Amino acid sequence: MKKKLFQLLLILGLVMTPFFTDAHVKWFTNVAPQKETIENILSALFMGLGLTAAVVLALLTLVIPKTTEWTRIRKLDDWLSGFRKYSRYILKYGTAAALILQVTNGTLFAPEFHLSSTWAMFLTWAAIGFLLIPHHFSTKIAAVILLGLFGYVTSHNGIFHMLDYGYYVAIIGVLLVGSTKFEKIGFPFLYLGTGVSLCWVAVEKWVYPSMSLDIVAKHGVPTFGFEPAAFVVMAAFIEFVVGYLLVVGILNRVVGFIVTVIFITTTMLFGMTEVIGHFMIHVVLIIFIIEGVSFYNPPIKLHKTKTGQFVFVFLNFIFVLASFILIYYRFA
Repeated sequence: MKKKLFQLLLILGLVMTPFFTDAHVKWFTNVAPQKETIENILSALFMGLGLTAAVVLALLTLVIPKTTEWTRIRKLDDWLSGFRKYSRYILKYGTAAALILQVTNGTLFAPEFHLSSTWAMFLTWAAIGFLLIPHHFSTKIAAVILLGLFGYVTSHNGIFHMLDYGYYVAIIGVLLVGSTKFEKIGFPFLYLGTGVSLCWVAVEKWVYPSMSLDIVAKHGVPTFGFEPAAFVVMAAFIEFVVGYLLVVGILNRVVGFIVTVIFITTTMLFGMTEVIGHFMIHVVLIIFIIEGVSFYNPPIKLHKTKTGQFVFVFLNFIFVLASFILIYYRFA
């Protein structure tokens, strides 16, 4: 019975997740960004969804521990844990594959950043070459090169724009600290960087809804019977919640699996641009599915009691949501 309930909840989550939730809207529309007023952003729908999300996330702190006691869940956990020894190799060679896919299409880090400089292209290929060498020292050289390239792109596009792709900084960090005494902090940093990036991209849909609405209209994105404007608000909430879950350490494997499925479905809508842009995220999500929270002491563990965890997640989600909106609205 418990197994069937878990499967039903998982299927419902997949079915009700909008297809373009994790799409970077800037890749698929030419509409000029038009900032929405803060009054319209904080609509009744937004406030209601925010409170609902906070309550649901807080309730997960009570439900999740019980699911870990299920026999099939324990067996799946043990099976996935057996692949942990390959996680760093997946990240290393997955990064090389993502860069090859990007550079052969004339871009770097994202489809919107075109490689117009010969030296930047040379350094990208150099980073790829060092990543393919099976030695941790060459991996660190590649990471330093990528850090320089990320700084170069940031200098042309601004810090707040590049927060969309903050997970690359986290990836570079993991590659740098490998085989050192700081190795254990690498993957927690990857969780944090990826979660923050997803939250940041989600806020874009609230602050600049006209771009998302243009995508819905032009690409025929299914809205499941909702008005397009309401659908965009809900889609952004799903993406924000996914990012938040990764940061606080709840449902890491399930979140990784669900988001991977979402990215596969969005490929059917957006084609090759989607593949190029999100290939690296796929690699990261595979690592999350394998690792779970084996190495991560998530913030939720600071509170030992169920009541403490419930209150922490509820209040913290509201605080994080408000902070992201205010910072994005002011600076992005």
